[in-house]
Amino acid sequence: MTTSLRALSLRALVLGAAAGGGLPQWNCGCDNCNAARAPAGDIKPQTQSSLAVSANGDQWAILNTSPDIRQQLSAHQVLYPKKVRHTPISSVLLTNGDIDHIAGLLILREKQPFTVFATETILDVISANPIFNALDRILVTFTSVQLDQSFELVSGVQATLFAVPGKVPLFMEGETVDTQLEGEQTVGVRLAGAGKTMFYIPGCAAITTRLADMLTGADCVFFDGTVYENDEMQATGTGTKTGARMGHMAMNGEHGSMAAFVPLNVERKIYVHINNTNPVWNPASAEHATIRSAGWEIAQDGLEVTL
Repeated sequence: MTTSLRALSLRALVLGAAAGGGLPQWNCGCDNCNAARAPAGDIKPQTQSSLAVSANGDQWAILNTSPDIRQQLSAHQVLYPKKVRHTPISSVLLTNGDIDHIAGLLILREKQPFTVFATETILDVISANPIFNALDRILVTFTSVQLDQSFELVSGVQATLFAVPGKVPLFMEGETVDTQLEGEQTVGVRLAGAGKTMFYIPGCAAITTRLADMLTGADCVFFDGTVYENDEMQATGTGTKTGARMGHMAMNGEHGSMAAFVPLNVERKIYVHINNTNPVWNPASAEHATIRSAGWEIAQDGLEVTL
């Protein structure tokens, strides 16, 4: 009797493609949100930013746990339990302390063992809020990760966290906000497995020389696509902050991500963490055509990438 071994690959499943609030956002009547509410509309509803990764298809890691995590896990059979009490999820990795990335931990509180990986700064955010004590520390292990140090995230996948420009979570902001901080509060993730490299960077205020060097020649990059124009929320009447003030670089413009990625020779470029106001959600928009002509994809819930 022979046993066949499943070939390893670097596999990513987009659980949520939208930014905080999702699409449609509960209190927003912008064109995109109204179209996403229409049963036969061209814009499909999207949940809040999260990615699942695996090398063998059996054990998975979740990158950021959004408030929509229960819905996201229910939408994908590979993440279903295989027996009375079980989950294919062996670990969770957090890239910052924003509500849309950590609140889902509370949904995962039902006495299930898994490991949470994050920097010490992000873990401090969680430790400072007693509501997260709902996670049984006997079963859930919180592991501090050093920047630029590789570790096994899930079987067959090595991860490395690195600083990207950003800011502290909204609920920790003071009178003065530095949106270009580089440290443990906002990180990107390099994923390596099966001889391939993939990056997940759902929040980034600027592409530095160091970050550009790191991304050059990557097989796949999931990158912050929050806004198309820096003043998008102001122009749509949905808010007063610019993309830069929120800690996100715009897609368009001389200093936008589309321009920054041109010399990087990335094989596959996918925008994630896309705000509900972003016109690229509309497949008929000029903005959507522009990013597609620049070689970018717009993530959708359920998009799978296998390298």
